[in-house]
Amino acid sequence: MLKKKYKNFNETGTDEAGRGCLAGPVTAAAIILPSTFENSILNDSKLLSEKKRTLLEPLLKNESVCYGIAHVYPDTIDDINILNASILAMHKAIDLLSTIPSYIIVDGNRFKPYNDIPYSCIIKGDSKYTSIAAASVLAKTARDAYMLQLHSEYPMYNWKKNKGYPTKEHRAAIKKYGPTKYHRMSFKLLADNQSS
Repeated sequence: MLKKKYKNFNETGTDEAGRGCLAGPVTAAAIILPSTFENSILNDSKLLSEKKRTLLEPLLKNESVCYGIAHVYPDTIDDINILNASILAMHKAIDLLSTIPSYIIVDGNRFKPYNDIPYSCIIKGDSKYTSIAAASVLAKTARDAYMLQLHSEYPMYNWKKNKGYPTKEHRAAIKKYGPTKYHRMSFKLLADNQSS
């Protein structure tokens, strides 16, 4: 059961999606929910079906105090590494909040200070705290929608299904067609037994 108690009204939860992908951005969301917010379906986005995430997305946006969603793209990921890119995406998402948060709760164990606002890193926070779970859903749905757009440009990689994650099918397509401008060149794009 997700926790509903907030340290204060302007606590924001933040989380990212797409950290382990071979292609596409890492996407983060930050959200401030009202203290009265309750939802029986909401959970870590990885534990929800696509149908439930799609159902929750407009509801979270409509009922939030405010939210922000930001992408950090492969060239930056390659330049500063995926950990720093994930934190940058979370900072960019917090930048977009129309209300300045007085406390930040972050999924995971790594974060960098943001404008002197106190924060806590929470392992598996997306399955413990409502606002982090909400951020995980918004990040995941926004990234999935972005990868669906890229799929129409490069259908041979089947990003509408694998969303850029390192599936056998995705890696076979990279071996056959080579990487695109959307691939993360600093990542191991081919498995050991696929190297050409």
